[in-house]
Amino acid sequence: MKMTRAAVAAALAATLAAAALSGCGSSGAAAAKNVKELRYQGWVGQVTPPELAEDLGYLGDVKLKWIGNTISGPQDIQAATTGDIDFGGAFNGAIVKLKANKAPITAVIGYYGADKDTYNGFYVKADSPIKTAKDLIGKKIGVNTLGAHAEAVTKTYLSRNGLTPEQIKQVELIVVPPVNTEQSLRQGQIDVASLSGPLRDKALERGGIRPLYSDFELLGAFTGGSYVLRNDFLKKNPETVKTFTTGVAKAIEWSRTQPRDVVIARFRDIIAKRGRNEDDTQLKFWKSYGVSSKGGAITDKDFSTWIEWLSSTGEIKSKDLKPSDLYTNEYNGLASGGGAQ
Repeated sequence: MKMTRAAVAAALAATLAAAALSGCGSSGAAAAKNVKELRYQGWVGQVTPPELAEDLGYLGDVKLKWIGNTISGPQDIQAATTGDIDFGGAFNGAIVKLKANKAPITAVIGYYGADKDTYNGFYVKADSPIKTAKDLIGKKIGVNTLGAHAEAVTKTYLSRNGLTPEQIKQVELIVVPPVNTEQSLRQGQIDVASLSGPLRDKALERGGIRPLYSDFELLGAFTGGSYVLRNDFLKKNPETVKTFTTGVAKAIEWSRTQPRDVVIARFRDIIAKRGRNEDDTQLKFWKSYGVSSKGGAITDKDFSTWIEWLSSTGEIKSKDLKPSDLYTNEYNGLASGGGAQ
């Protein structure tokens, strides 16, 4: 279902109102000093860096509590803002938009990105007449959520290829669950499919589709998303946050330095042990988390790119927000310089 801009704004307002109310109460996690259990949402058939960190023993006595799955980064960080979970991850541009609306959150570590092997590609059927950006006018692009990574990359592609703001508005973004996106493309329900990771590689293995553009082609290697926590949680639980963030950083580096088959075998074991009745066949296509920096350390560029872009579209005012307002490396023991922002 396509959300209108008014609907998105209303949902965001409701999220922030709930966050304000939760801040007045005493949430179970924030009320205690240095809690040892962190609530989070997972992704079906995937092993996230925090899940890997816990399995490797990098979180020490800090435990993760899975409360369900998500298919949307914006939803995940909104849940963190309202206190329904303790940490959430999303595209950095979505974090910028939430922070611009005064959300009391801070990013502490990057957890996904794009490189030559791991990227978000946009595909059409092999016999599709779509060849250029202008061919997308009046067409439908399937993405996992609105207002996030796929939308930002698509609009960057369209604007760089000469489409006017009015023409860009005529390119329709349709929300499709990632596991259904390939099928929707092949059945003609959408004209372009946003595919990444194992789901992309499984689709390519089956054939009959071709690439149109990708985030890596447009932007090169970059860290695309970060984990955020509420500011009150950071203040009350600094040691737990440091253990969590440094543990995730170590897990990212472990995945980078181990043989690929060793990492995949570990993922399979984790999925089997957690017993969520998931299909793990896509794991054979895993290549990397795509994080561009050591241990997920965040840089100004990780956010300035999206501040500038959102400012150019009129969605935020860049003068009201600077990268250092959005993140800290203070809790990341692997970040260069030990705690500088």
